[in-house]
Amino acid sequence: VQLVESGGGLVQPGGSLRLSCAASGFTFSTYDMSWYRQAPGKERVLVATISSTGGSRNVADSVKGRFTISRDNAENTVYLQMNNLKPEDTAVYYCHGRLRSLSFWGQGTQVTVSS
Repeated sequence: VQLVESGGGLVQPGGSLRLSCAASGFTFSTYDMSWYRQAPGKERVLVATISSTGGSRNVADSVKGRFTISRDNAENTVYLQMNNLKPEDTAVYYCHGRLRSLSFWGQGTQVTVSS
């Protein structure tokens, strides 16, 4: 089982990034997928979730209107489009898959928002 995130990097405030998480080793289309983030010295928090079919999506209030989660079950990939990035969005972003009691984490990708 693997979840491999990509797309992180350094971006100026107001900029955009698109994170990708490529899944393998499990039946991706049956798993709800989420993005979490963890800022330095803080707990890991949920950013956005999408249901297995993509029919239900939720994002945290802190990113509502700026971040969008989506998935492509044919490509076994989940995305996080991040627009109008702010310095407080700086964190390591983690991909997470869950099906009942089973869950998997990716290794994380760093996002730094700074001028």
